[in-house]
Amino acid sequence: MQGLTGREGSFHAQRNRAYGTNVVGGVTPGKGGQAVEGIPVFDTVRSAAEATGADVSLIFVPPRAATDAIYEAVDAGLGTIVAITEGIPAHDMLRVFNYLQCRAVTLIGPNCPGVISPGKANVGIMPSQIFMPGPVGIVSRSGTLTYQIANELTHRGIGQSTAVGIGGDPIVGSTYVDILARFEADPETRLVVMVGEIGGDEEETAARYVAEHMTKPVVGYVAGFTAPPGKQMGHAGAIISGSSGTARAKKTAMEAAGMRVGIDPTEVAELVAQVLAGR
Repeated sequence: MQGLTGREGSFHAQRNRAYGTNVVGGVTPGKGGQAVEGIPVFDTVRSAAEATGADVSLIFVPPRAATDAIYEAVDAGLGTIVAITEGIPAHDMLRVFNYLQCRAVTLIGPNCPGVISPGKANVGIMPSQIFMPGPVGIVSRSGTLTYQIANELTHRGIGQSTAVGIGGDPIVGSTYVDILARFEADPETRLVVMVGEIGGDEEETAARYVAEHMTKPVVGYVAGFTAPPGKQMGHAGAIISGSSGTARAKKTAMEAAGMRVGIDPTEVAELVAQVLAGR
């Protein structure tokens, strides 16, 4: 974990370790040789990876240093990077995005809640108590909506294979399509819930991918039907520009792709139950 010695990094490292995640080390420059509740601290990501065999990094680093932290994790050879940090400038993330294109690295985030595979590992800030193991994959731009839908599913006895929060910024490391492709290839996932919000065209692009490539059913949800045009709603990427990016347009695109779309998280869970039951 990069930023282990900070308040948030320390808290979530211990919380994730208690859940069963294999937290093997942390990185804070200048604090190498220390430890946080038995977790060793290293000065660099490369030294941490060489000493522990780590292949995933969870980043809790302030915005001004977060992009450098991502570059360092990439250059150290880590295959998966989860950046929780919020507030990274879009132009910095554009450079990161381009840097990753020719490298075999998966970046989740930034400004995201991370990834959880219930009963296995939690790499991020997901509230693990509301999840349970099962066949439903979740991919979402919103952390809060991920939690709400997972909670609705769990209350119905429907578990989740993996939940991925890709982040709500305009530029993120992984798109809906990237995660949908992984769920399509995952034998533990029978159905996918895709949670969208206003702004951009990622949901429309994902809907086309679902229509052309997905054999597993996908249930959709879009937040923001009452959002006024021209105003940012929560996430930096959640803003309607002109006539594009509206919740209505996204819902229409999803339904045209053959997806069943709920109007609220409760209905999403009901639709999932119906599809799993073959109705």
